[in-house]
Amino acid sequence: MLVLEIVGLRLIAPYVGITLQTNTAVIGFALAAIAIGAWSGGAAADRRDPRGLIAPLLVAGGALVVAVLPLVRFAGSFLTGADAGAVLLLAAVAVVVPAALLSAVPPMVVKLQLASLADTGSVVGKLSGIGTLGGIAATFVTGFLLIAVFPSSGILVGTGLVTAVAGVAVFLLLRRSSGGAGRVPVALLLLAVVGSLLAAVAPTPCEEETAYHCARVVADPERDTGRVLVLDTLRHSYVDLADPTYLEFEYVRAIAAVTDVLAPPGEPLSALHLGGGGATVPRYLAEVRPGTESLVLEVDPGVVAIDREQLGLETSEDLRVRVGDARVGLGAEPAGTRDLVVGDAFGGLSVPWQLTTVEALRLVDRALTDDGVYVANLIDHPPLAFVRAELATMREVWPHVLLLARAPVLAGEDGGNLVAVASSRPLDEALLADALLAQDSTWQVASADEVAALAGDAEVLTDDAAPVDQLLTPYGAPE
Repeated sequence: MLVLEIVGLRLIAPYVGITLQTNTAVIGFALAAIAIGAWSGGAAADRRDPRGLIAPLLVAGGALVVAVLPLVRFAGSFLTGADAGAVLLLAAVAVVVPAALLSAVPPMVVKLQLASLADTGSVVGKLSGIGTLGGIAATFVTGFLLIAVFPSSGILVGTGLVTAVAGVAVFLLLRRSSGGAGRVPVALLLLAVVGSLLAAVAPTPCEEETAYHCARVVADPERDTGRVLVLDTLRHSYVDLADPTYLEFEYVRAIAAVTDVLAPPGEPLSALHLGGGGATVPRYLAEVRPGTESLVLEVDPGVVAIDREQLGLETSEDLRVRVGDARVGLGAEPAGTRDLVVGDAFGGLSVPWQLTTVEALRLVDRALTDDGVYVANLIDHPPLAFVRAELATMREVWPHVLLLARAPVLAGEDGGNLVAVASSRPLDEALLADALLAQDSTWQVASADEVAALAGDAEVLTDDAAPVDQLLTPYGAPE
């Protein structure tokens, strides 16, 4: 069941993203299923001989674990987006029925083991301990080993088949020892086989399943050398294989405009990139500022492999990639060495909370030179609660904070990407506006005073309190 819980989250992520709500839904439905299954299994064990129920339940549970994969993939074709309805329905499809069936087994085993009421405490305690140890083993093996070696689909099908086979083994064992094993319906075994076959043909948005994402690379039909890296539900990066100065996404052009005014044209920079994606900005800097030293911190080794194999990324002494969490990487950065830090890390639709807090931003500030600049890509929609909180947090660390976005976004009428710019020195707003125009961008610059007004009395995010997912409005209101 813990394997199902861990992998189930990854299974629904391509359709509804990875957010706190997604995690909550999967965990909540799994706990509800465990409660229902345990209660029902205990009641059934008091009415019938458990030896006739355990094997069929194991086989049925295993078969339905296998069937979860095609069910989620077919259902996910219709239930997409981060709205609560889609998240709850898809999470329910992923875990409820198989988890409930398998949770009915433990109370039946307790019933069989209780030869005397005098042994109740030791029997229940022993079986609870064994079950907990099994859960711990499943959690660590899945999180540290299986996901690193196998795709999520393979883990799910394999787990289901092993559980079904274990049910058959229990059936044979009980029949041999006591003759009271009941029957294992052949239809359940067929369900496991059919589920495996359906899993092979079910539609999937994944080209590759990485350690963190469902990933694919899509060719741009309007540009022969254009490629889009899609991670789960988001078009994450655009890379032109032939021209690293071609920047398709508007927010990337805004980030590039900031880098254009940091130093005289062509002068190299020292840059740290929190989040890699397609490494679009590091490639741009390498082209327009030869000799720039860029270090990219990317948590997903699978994304790095895709960058190299399909997006033509070539690393060198000047463009290095380090696999690991960006917050941990920030802590290891020497002080006062970076002219530029770019924040473009996303977990689902939001910046990972540990990169949004005042403590994280102080680590960014420590890594920057006195004239260095932090530029961060943010996503939000009206009422921009997350952006307001992040701007308030930035203003706690840096005296000068600007915001770049489309005019309707700055006016609170629309949402999407916004780029925040923070530094210890004043930034020339007019020069930055000219750089945006040079990048063929229609984005505008919100002044420091406008940023202060937008931040208002928003709460500063800290490691102790950073409710990023609750503050974020992932989508605008429907038309």
